[in-house]
Amino acid sequence: MLRKQKEAVISELAGSLGRCLVAVATDYRGMSAKEMVQLRKQMHQQGVEYKVVKNTLMRFAAEKAGIKGFDQFLTGPVAIALGYDDAVKPAKILVDHIKSANSVLKVKGGLLGDKVLTPADVINLAATPSREVLISQLLGRLKSPIYALHFVLSSPLRGLAAVLQARVRQLEGA
Repeated sequence: MLRKQKEAVISELAGSLGRCLVAVATDYRGMSAKEMVQLRKQMHQQGVEYKVVKNTLMRFAAEKAGIKGFDQFLTGPVAIALGYDDAVKPAKILVDHIKSANSVLKVKGGLLGDKVLTPADVINLAATPSREVLISQLLGRLKSPIYALHFVLSSPLRGLAAVLQARVRQLEGA
């Protein structure tokens, strides 16, 4: 690869690292080409990039993007999953693929913003509900105190209405 091509690849990787919410490094040794194509297709459908990168180029790109701590994952063959819109998607896709396909793919670690993630952290991230589920849970919890207040405030009125209804029935029966 020519120097200009390498510089272009480094600039592209640095831009990708700067824009992404999460980057997950994996060791793909032992995966068949068919399995790799299937995983890339699945990731592409979910809006996640999955790139096989040269370690030295990735090191320079991380340095150019101002990212520290990513060097520790750049040993041996490395493929990087980059998530731009949802921090959970790349981890979830990778962990689900490893479990469902009994894949030899290994998670080396990752970055979530400025935080370095261990393989265990990436697995825990994959267990996190999606953004939409978290938002609906938050809205449900915000709505709960309002319903409780409504119930408490309307309870005396319901009691009064029940007493008046009972009195009406009593007078109609008499």
